[in-house]
Amino acid sequence: MVYAIVRAGGRQEKVSVGDTIVINRVAGEAGDTVEFAPVLLVDGDKVTSAKEDLEKVSVTAEKIEDFRGSKVRILKFKNKTGYTKRQGHRQELTRLKVTKIA
Repeated sequence: MVYAIVRAGGRQEKVSVGDTIVINRVAGEAGDTVEFAPVLLVDGDKVTSAKEDLEKVSVTAEKIEDFRGSKVRILKFKNKTGYTKRQGHRQELTRLKVTKIA
């Protein structure tokens, strides 16, 4: 089993070919390809983490869609002062499908 750990969207994700991942919004249209540099590569029993070996490896993913995450509601309240503040946030996200680890 071949898998890689890649840095994507401010986090590290474990991916293998055929996996679908959700990361922070990436520019481009649906169907575009996105390349990631791996942090770690595991090929069966062989683990590669040396920087010069990982420079030869790339992880390619296809952009499936852009969407917005679920709403996060923020409520600030201070007792006895009459202060309340409501705010909401929806994160811009992208769904990717990993196509190749080479």
